[in-house]
Amino acid sequence: MSIEIIEKNPLRESRTAGNENTGLLKLIAILCMIVDHAGAAFFPQYREMRVIGRIALPLFAWGLVVGCCYTRNIWKYALRIFLVGLIAQPCYMLGLNHKWYQWNVFATLLLGVLAIAGIRKKWYGSHVWAPILAILAACAVQMDYGWKGVAFILILYACRERKATIAAGMTAFCLYWGYGSSSLTSFLGIPAVRSISFLPQAGTLLMTLAQIQFWAILALPLILIPMRGRISLPKWAGYAAYPVHLLIIGLIRLAK
Repeated sequence: MSIEIIEKNPLRESRTAGNENTGLLKLIAILCMIVDHAGAAFFPQYREMRVIGRIALPLFAWGLVVGCCYTRNIWKYALRIFLVGLIAQPCYMLGLNHKWYQWNVFATLLLGVLAIAGIRKKWYGSHVWAPILAILAACAVQMDYGWKGVAFILILYACRERKATIAAGMTAFCLYWGYGSSSLTSFLGIPAVRSISFLPQAGTLLMTLAQIQFWAILALPLILIPMRGRISLPKWAGYAAYPVHLLIIGLIRLAK
């Protein structure tokens, strides 16, 4: 996924409050994504790899928000995401054993961009109906992270101008997101505690911490804390990382 940052764009929005070192965030997200998908494909018994993978989507989503604020042409931005998602779909199906009607995460990202475009343009009330339609579309079609992923992108966009609101919005959503997700039965070989009978409140907290999706919260410090130094990945490399690593995983699975 590529993030466009154009310093002299007179149409860009005000600066975001979070970390705008999107090159570094994108690199971290790609590495976490690879760990996650390798765990899903080859090491399902090591749920810790899935926990690491929860960091990826929030970083990609934040990069998307920053990109939407800085890009000169949000429609070209959306078109690139659409094309990469289209190219990546066979790799997604091969690498993670999905069906053709189960769309990859770029469909989720695309709906997020289109919703943000509607909010920004305000065409005939599009700041209201565009995000609603995006979430409904994510409900109607099966895709990675689904409507919750689209809603998460919109929450980050709505909270982008203050660190406190970013932290509050992301924390609340991760608590909700974790509820009902798959659970950790152990972590680093230590059995996960599911409840404490003499202290129900602590038991509830531990049950929340045992939900894998809750650990998307680990991305929050990376989103909030500014990082010095710039890492600039070639645009093609950022886009290619998703389909290429899935293709490699799929080929390895076929060779086994």
